[in-house]
This record gives sequence, C-alpha cells and structure tokens, in this order.
Amino acid sequence: MSDNDGTDILKCRWSNSNSGTNYNRKDECEDACIGLNGISTLSEENCSLVFTLPTTRIGWYYVIALQIEDYYDSSSPAPMSSVPIQFLFYAYSSSSSCTTRPQIIGERPNRACIGTPINVTLTERVIAQSFCSGANISNYVTSSPIGMRHSTVVSQGGGLYVMTLTWTPTDNQYGPQGFCAGAVDSSNLQSDAWCITYLVGFDSPNLIRATVVQGTASPIGTIFSNHSIFSIQATRDVHRPTRNGTYVKFMDATTNTSVQTFDAGWQSNILYTGNTIIIITNYTWIPGRRYYVLFDSGVASGVEFCGPESAPITDSTFWAFNIWDPGVSSTTTTTTTPPTTGTVTTRPLSTTTVNTLLTTTGVHVTSTNVIITTTTESTTTSTTTSSNI
Repeated sequence: MSDNDGTDILKCRWSNSNSGTNYNRKDECEDACIGLNGISTLSEENCSLVFTLPTTRIGWYYVIALQIEDYYDSSSPAPMSSVPIQFLFYAYSSSSSCTTRPQIIGERPNRACIGTPINVTLTERVIAQSFCSGANISNYVTSSPIGMRHSTVVSQGGGLYVMTLTWTPTDNQYGPQGFCAGAVDSSNLQSDAWCITYLVGFDSPNLIRATVVQGTASPIGTIFSNHSIFSIQATRDVHRPTRNGTYVKFMDATTNTSVQTFDAGWQSNILYTGNTIIIITNYTWIPGRRYYVLFDSGVASGVEFCGPESAPITDSTFWAFNIWDPGVSSTTTTTTTPPTTGTVTTRPLSTTTVNTLLTTTGVHVTSTNVIITTTTESTTTSTTTSSNI
C-alpha cells in the first residue's frame, strides 16, 4: 500500500456487501465477498494475507476482494477514501516432494523506497534462491511500472538466479511507482512477494565516503580503544528509516565478523540531526586491530513520501579506523656528523664618504673604497632515525 500523502494512515480490510455502513455505500464485492473467509488472516496495517489452502480443493480458484483506505491520523473514525482491489488464487499440487519455497534475497530489501531521477535509466537486479534439490527458478511473476523491461532469468550458480530490470521513468510517472515480483521454481513453488517503490523525481541521500581527518566521517585514522562516538554525513538531510531491520555493523577486519550491530529503525543510540548520523557504541576496541563500518540499504532515509533510501555500503574501505596499541612504543636515535667548513666570498661592496673639501661649484667631492668580505662557516648535520619496538 502507498499514498502520496506520506503522513496518512493506511489500512486494508475485507470488502463487504453492507451498503448501509461501508464507506462507499455500495455492495463492494457481491459474490466475491466470501473469498478465503474462515481460512485466512488479514493484517490491516500492512495488508498481508496469510492462509493455507485445503488439499481437498486442488484446482479451485479463490477470489479475493479487499478495500485499501486512508485515514487522516490514527484516531480518525472514518477513512478519507476507499479503493477496491480484487485478485485470484489458484490451488495446485506441487510436482515435487520438496515444500521449501524459493526466496528473493536482494539486492534491495523488501519494501525499499528508492529515489529515481526523471529521464535517467536505472538498472536493478532481482536475486532469488532456490532451496529444493534439482529445482531452478524458471520465472518471475511481476507487477511493473509502464516501460520497465525485464531480462531473462540467468543462473549465477549455488541456487541463485538473477533477473535484471531496466527502466527510464518519464515526466508523467512523477511520484511513487511500485514494482513487485515473486520467484517461481520448476516445481511451481512460489516465493513471497518482494516489492519496492521507486520515487520518481526525487533523489536518495547518499552517505559520503570518509577521506580525511575531521572530514565527512569521524573518526578515521588511529583512535583509542575507549572511543564511543562516531558520526557520518550524507549528501542531504536524513531521517531514521521507517523499516526495522536496517542495520549498522561495526566489523573486525581481522576476522570479518560483526562486533557491534545496531538497528537504525528503532535503537536510540543512533541519532539523526540534519545531514549527520551519530552512532554511540559501547564496545572496548582491541588495541592494534583495524575495524570498518557497513550500512544496510536505507540507514539514511529522505523525508519525502516513503523516504528514499541510501544505497547499502558493503565496501570495507568506505569507513575504516585503527586502534592505538600502547604496547608498541617508539624510540628515537640521533646521529651527529662532524662539522664541515666552507668559505663564502661575498660580492664586492662599495662605501662612499664625503670629502670635506669643496669645489668651486659648491658640489661635494666624494671618494669611493671597495670592500671584499670573506666568511668562514661551520655546519653540523644531524640525522634522526625512528624505529618501533
């Protein structure tokens, strides 16, 4: 579900035929009102439907009729609008004894919001994994914006299959445009839906790579083992993500394992102020070790609509720092060479003195003496060598 008014509260409900009480004052579903009644659970907040079809009804179609409604706020008793949606489920029997369904695993998380400039071509990969032995991903069932093209499904090995999306949004597609996909394997098992929203005409904030001391990220270089305050800047003002499960990870470069993991969706030790994210840790860093920081997609989120998300940071060199080791000391050795002697001769200088005798014209008569100065200079050279013990 989505709404251009980002502050509206969205809910989902079953359509009903009670024209005297529902928002539309109409029979909203007629013969489709029964649907999965009694064998399903509908979540109003995110419009998720959970059900298990009975094995006695293989080959049946199930029609679903729902209403998507928006409310001014959580206390509003009545919706401002109500939009119907209907679709079908078909019950079939799998051709395999394996019941583990495939899963779409990235590169973006489910329900991601991506800022997308107008008239700029974007490329997105949809990656699915098959878990049943001998099964492959044969197809993706998709719902796409107008003009989006899909590649064929390509095997990447290890049970991974990729479909590439290519799309150039136009002026008349300004605003949110949704894409959803479900991976289907060769045993006709289908994954859960994976959906993302492209926010056309808006830019996603980007985290700025740490490059210099006191730059866009702090700290970098060598720090003490009790350092606890870290900060990084984005290209624009950012806010906390609306989706939990959006992680910041501090990684030990020696083991490539996480030593501190924080959920930016809700943990209070991650602060957002302007274009800066501040992270407060509670870890004693190991002297002599090197650490780096990774970010999930959406750690930095914009303010428009669904909050366009920053791209994930998976590069171990993007923001790294070292821990000072007090057990490693430095010594300094100074070597002095004997003085050397050189002779410097300056260029000739002249001095002028006034002759006290006057000529008949009243002009002073001067005499000139030439002075040559010779200087002898001694120089001592010192060489300093540092070594670590």
